[in-house]
Amino acid sequence: MQTEMRTATKILGIGSIALLSLTACGDAEEDAPAEDQDMGETEEDTDGQNMDEDSGDDAEGEDMNGDEDAAEEDEAEEMDPTADLVGAACDDYAEEVPDGDGSVDGMAQDPVATAASNNPMLTTLTSAVSGELNPEVDLVDTLNGDEFTVLAPVDEAFEAVPEEDLEALGADADALTDVLTYHVIPGQMSPDEIEGEHETVNGTTVTISGEGEELMFDDAGLVCGGVQTDNATVYMIDGVLMPEAAEE
Repeated sequence: MQTEMRTATKILGIGSIALLSLTACGDAEEDAPAEDQDMGETEEDTDGQNMDEDSGDDAEGEDMNGDEDAAEEDEAEEMDPTADLVGAACDDYAEEVPDGDGSVDGMAQDPVATAASNNPMLTTLTSAVSGELNPEVDLVDTLNGDEFTVLAPVDEAFEAVPEEDLEALGADADALTDVLTYHVIPGQMSPDEIEGEHETVNGTTVTISGEGEELMFDDAGLVCGGVQTDNATVYMIDGVLMPEAAEE
């Protein structure tokens, strides 16, 4: 009898152990999918976050490239010496001086007095500002040393001045200086902002009227303007301006 009871007790013990093992395995299996699911969601979230970050980087890269392209275009326009040219005779100027130091591209490389000296259309003006017409009047360093807007009479403009008047002007250093500095305005002005009254280096006001090809400088007309030099904007004109006439 006692032997049968011991046997029964052993069987029950083994059965309990087996049942506990099965229960533990079941609990572990139930927990495992939950963990796997969490890991899957984490990977998906991470992938989504990485995609968003990549999209943001691409958009930022596109914006930066767009800004760089715009800056390069603006710089190219600023560097283009023909960008602001205005005047019915600009084509004639390009044909007469297609290349070299006196051309539009060439003048852009030098300060204004030097640039003008290389332009075959401005030989008389060059002699007047460089001391050749009157040794006491040499404005080269002054013109090359700051930013100016220069109204430059072409050679034909000086030819229209009576010879005796031109000789008298060349003999009077003060009068010559007054006339030459009346053609110089401090600061650089483009064709779209030059209209109006401007005080010249002479101290007298020059009146610029009209727009585009119709620009007038007192009574002188435009030949070709908006010509860039290293430190100035040049407007070649068809007349020699006289400050006394402006005062009257």
